[in-house]
Amino acid sequence: MADATVRTGTELIPSSAATTLTVNGRDYTLEFDPRASLLDVFRERLGLTGTKKGCDQGQCGACTVLINGRRVNSCLTLAVMHEGDEITTIEGLGNPAQLHPLQAAFVQCDGFQCGYCTPGQICSAIGMLDEVRAGEPSHVTADIAAQKIELSGPEIRERMSGNICRCAAYSNILAAIRQYAEAGQEAH
Repeated sequence: MADATVRTGTELIPSSAATTLTVNGRDYTLEFDPRASLLDVFRERLGLTGTKKGCDQGQCGACTVLINGRRVNSCLTLAVMHEGDEITTIEGLGNPAQLHPLQAAFVQCDGFQCGYCTPGQICSAIGMLDEVRAGEPSHVTADIAAQKIELSGPEIRERMSGNICRCAAYSNILAAIRQYAEAGQEAH
């Protein structure tokens, strides 16, 4: 950590923190304000602009990424908290030359309009499908003791409810997720 500090109220905190983040399989050692959100570090320090800043309050899901396989709103978590974690952004899933199968399903099903929410929708869907495979029930799961959760329309909608699409492409997003899930694709 740097020697410089910032006074906040009665406490002194370091003005920057040296942290190593593992993002999309690559290690980045950076110094940044320890109050910086993971989203801001992606966009401002790493040049990973696929993850979008929507509301900056954790309400829209545009900034959803995967941390150790779990979906997280990157605007609500501090970057310094994720040293040693495996972080995957939309850039880590696929690229224009070789799309991730879920990205391809979004294209095939026209699961986007403006595309702003799409990276968060895709990362959230991958995390959500992992939760289903692990048998984690949602608020609408009919039988929480079932060995296998049925991936019905209401089940997908409930699980994806933290990701807002301002263009209202929900039926196509649902179709893309369903197509990917029914094809038996692996999550990553």
